[in-house]
Amino acid sequence: MSQLPTVAITGVGLASPNGSSLAEYRAALLSGKSGVRPWTIPVFGETVAGICDFDPLRHQSKKELRRGTRAGSISVWCAHEALAHAGLSLEARDRSRVGIYIGTTEHGNVETETEVLNLAQYQNDVRYWSHHHNPRTVANNPAGEVTLSLGITGPAYCLGGACAAGNLGLIQGVQMLQLGIVDLAIAGGVSESPRAFGIFASFHAQGALGSHPDPTRVSRPFDRARNGIVVSEGGCLFTLERLEDAQRRGADVLAIVRGYAVNSDASDFVLPDSLGQERCMRMALAHAGLDAGEIDVVNTHATSTPSGDIVECKAVRAVFGDSRRVHVNNTKSFIGHAMGAAGALELAGNLTGFRDGYVHPTIGVEELDPECELNGLVLDAPKSVPDQHHILNMSFGMLGINSAVIVERPAE
Repeated sequence: MSQLPTVAITGVGLASPNGSSLAEYRAALLSGKSGVRPWTIPVFGETVAGICDFDPLRHQSKKELRRGTRAGSISVWCAHEALAHAGLSLEARDRSRVGIYIGTTEHGNVETETEVLNLAQYQNDVRYWSHHHNPRTVANNPAGEVTLSLGITGPAYCLGGACAAGNLGLIQGVQMLQLGIVDLAIAGGVSESPRAFGIFASFHAQGALGSHPDPTRVSRPFDRARNGIVVSEGGCLFTLERLEDAQRRGADVLAIVRGYAVNSDASDFVLPDSLGQERCMRMALAHAGLDAGEIDVVNTHATSTPSGDIVECKAVRAVFGDSRRVHVNNTKSFIGHAMGAAGALELAGNLTGFRDGYVHPTIGVEELDPECELNGLVLDAPKSVPDQHHILNMSFGMLGINSAVIVERPAE
């Protein structure tokens, strides 16, 4: 069997709570700027969340925004911005050979809740139910809205992978390129979670919503006093090309996708499993043909829950405990938990380290939990690591799904 082609990341389009471009986002991560702020949810009330601030009218009309969804709008923004960042135009390209692969945690909750609340003022008369509801709530909506905006006629769909979904979207894009199904993939993850009161109510009932007098310190993974997550929205889509195609057009290659893995714990609806996470990381290393000692940066999934962070730290120690090279950080301390977009946003937040030579820190840790001590953990301030070659990005989710992606610094 012939060797599969190498896949390169050539562009990044994102919307995060602390930046709407890769440059702005990276600057926020290096300067310690949090994107978490007070947020009011219908029915649920006052809370905190990570909310994106981008201009949807740059790529959509007011009519398109009214008809579509927040997740669709974020996806459209990210897709357009990723293409621009990669220097790609679709004008002379066969659009049937472009694929859209977007990981999602959930989709349709916001739209359904909104319709139910609106219907109450009409005595629940279903004649007032929006005729836009079905296309808004189908699982493929975010990917479909991108195809409509860009005129893409190739395969386009969403992958449900809980909070591992951002990695899953990227992995799917890599595989479709390697199989020759498409010549360009726009892939990653998206989430509109803070718009749905049911998500907050459920996490609240579970005792998993974090709190702190300062909104920017609610999401504080590894801190002894951490007490729960911050729900955030966002999106990040990468342009993926076969390396030979990218080099042929003189593209600026940001990273090479070296390896990946996806597995399942098969142990609990909600609680993570350290052994499953450890296996996932080891599988990704094996797929990449690398040893743990060759990884420079591990971006953790840690969400700031008392038990979840400990479980993951145990897995990281099992795999990387003896490494003198590894540096460990966490992006949710800046932006909260962007659910389906988390994995993609967190990978993007570290990619630029190949060029600027820094590892962004974990912020908000006033007193490190002894059970979260990790070799190479970067806290409070960026660390200069000029010779980075490999990043391992972790993402986990409910019902025991685990994912890991390893990217490599491109040859100069």
